[in-house]
Amino acid sequence: MSKASSIVKPLSAESADQMRDKCGVFAAWDVPEAAHLTYLGLFALQHRGQEGAGIITSNGERLIGHRGQGLVSQVFSKNELNQLAGNRAIGHVRYSTAGGSHAKNLQPLWVESSFGEVAVAHNGNLTNALHLRRDLEKKGSVFQTNVDTEVILHLLARSEGATLRDRLTKTLSQIEGAFSLTLFVREGAETKLFVLKDPHGFRPLVLGKLQNGFVAASESVAFDLIGADFVRELEPGEVLEFSEKEGMQSWFLPERPKPAPCVFEWIYFSRPDSVVFGKSVYEMRKKMGALLAEEDRKKGFKADMVIGVPDSGIPAAIGYSQESKTPFEMGIIRNHYIGRTFIEPHQMIRDFSVKIKQNPLPEDLKGKRIVVVDDSLVRGTTSKKINTLLREAGAAEIHMRISAPPTISPCYYGIDTPERQQLIAARQSVSEIQSFLNVDSLKYLDLASLYEKLGTKTSMCDACFSGKYPVEPKDNLLRV
Repeated sequence: MSKASSIVKPLSAESADQMRDKCGVFAAWDVPEAAHLTYLGLFALQHRGQEGAGIITSNGERLIGHRGQGLVSQVFSKNELNQLAGNRAIGHVRYSTAGGSHAKNLQPLWVESSFGEVAVAHNGNLTNALHLRRDLEKKGSVFQTNVDTEVILHLLARSEGATLRDRLTKTLSQIEGAFSLTLFVREGAETKLFVLKDPHGFRPLVLGKLQNGFVAASESVAFDLIGADFVRELEPGEVLEFSEKEGMQSWFLPERPKPAPCVFEWIYFSRPDSVVFGKSVYEMRKKMGALLAEEDRKKGFKADMVIGVPDSGIPAAIGYSQESKTPFEMGIIRNHYIGRTFIEPHQMIRDFSVKIKQNPLPEDLKGKRIVVVDDSLVRGTTSKKINTLLREAGAAEIHMRISAPPTISPCYYGIDTPERQQLIAARQSVSEIQSFLNVDSLKYLDLASLYEKLGTKTSMCDACFSGKYPVEPKDNLLRV
């Protein structure tokens, strides 16, 4: 793999946005055809990133890798996978939350340091990366990407300690925010793999067993595809160290703050067929829909049918339907063959951007009082267009139910939410949003009820709903 050679100028305060990513990671240790298995694992994690993918393998003597822009199936050919020899690998799928997609920002990042080769794949966002980067640049570091992950490499290359574990611990103690990492370090004649989670445990990371080796991934659904056995979720601050001499060892970072796994992974981001933070995502989403129905039933509300906004709103809609004894219908059909971009026609075709993805069923909707369930409401513009299509299809009444609390604050830990001024719930009351959406009623899921009914055993990060950040977003203090 060629190394990027461009020199990036010091970032401005506004460039903090360009260092934010939401992604998926995968790792394999001592398994046959590690590159092919990683390819399949990334395939299952494609929903976590569609802009680029990369795999780096170890054949015992050196690291070999390939990265590219596009979907996993577009980046890797059979020939390219065959060239990635070795029984150990790390992989990454990327979706930048801001700043655009550039080849130089693709992961895993891979460098040669004074003590050997290092490769890293990162899921999450560092909240102090810009501050650290400015300091490193003053000390002579030259950055080749716009992503926060590169800060980790520079810190590790400069760290001092008697052992690799000491240097890694010192490096990780300097970074803040969300980081679930897979990390190759080749020092001397040995290559080690580290799989680790930040002390707050923001993003999911799970361990699996495959034959005589191990695999790790952002979500358990990656194990289903390759036939690996799910072992467990990594604990906050846990580091799994894999080596030829010692096998797998588990140790923890010194800092042990209050855990704060992201509740939005359950609500929207993870695949419904995953087990995340010890819970079935599908069952959690059904429970959220059932909670909405329970509140409506207490007030005597009734409707003719329930539909979910495809695809993420469907599990909650099923839960609402089952709890309320109201028939569930598709109502809206989603076109699954739309790429990330398409050529829009002239404005003569109104709402084309929504119509190409969502198409209502007039025969089922005409004259009906319908409950429309969606997982979240961010800007509200897409929901408004969908409701307009439902009205045009003949729906007599539209009652919108959101299986999450109002989104009032941006996320700085790896979920793509816009700034506060773009969040409709941060600017308008529920009645104002109801009017904007052109619906007959609108209800959100109450945050306190969500925790009470879902039976969570630990505190969660709900900053997007509460505005309370477990880790101060230092790089974003200048932004409104």
